[in-house]
Amino acid sequence: MPNSALLVMDVQRDIVAMADDGSGYLTRLRRAIDGARAADIPVIYVVIALRRGTPDVSPHNRAVTSAVQAGLFTEGDPGTGIHDDVAPRQGDIVVTKRRGSAFSGSDLDLVLRTRGIDSLVLTGIATSAVVLYTLCQANDLDFGLTVLHDACLDLDPEAHSFLTEKLFPQWADVVAVEDWVKAVAADQPRSRAS
Repeated sequence: MPNSALLVMDVQRDIVAMADDGSGYLTRLRRAIDGARAADIPVIYVVIALRRGTPDVSPHNRAVTSAVQAGLFTEGDPGTGIHDDVAPRQGDIVVTKRRGSAFSGSDLDLVLRTRGIDSLVLTGIATSAVVLYTLCQANDLDFGLTVLHDACLDLDPEAHSFLTEKLFPQWADVVAVEDWVKAVAADQPRSRAS
């Protein structure tokens, strides 16, 4: 496998509370995280957090302004923290972003480049927000891309289906968590031997 990282994006307490559909999303995501760790693939968490007093919020950005008006994403608030069921381990990298894409207003590109990572495995909430925006930007930056469709979640199931079935396959391999975990596990002995 290429030098990959698993991105766990915007799986924050308030976002999970809004989006969790009772389908076992967090269990599937935990499986992907555990599979990545077993295969020595770095897990990088990405969160959206805005500074208190909103100096980084423009009234021109409707999505961010709406989130602030709803009391979401304030840096340091408990609801902005990563959900406990998929919490990072000590030493894991947590990247803070200020907009939709994992690259926007963050040091993610620096983190990836210094580690020689050239391929990303995308997970997160929402499919039509952070996953879509990050996929587009990562594609423009020439990263290899995989989307774990059942480790992504959206408030709109139709948008999720359209993106994962029609749009994302144009730029990325779109696979189920279980298939990806099996593939990285099968590749692991060859990677260690080389």
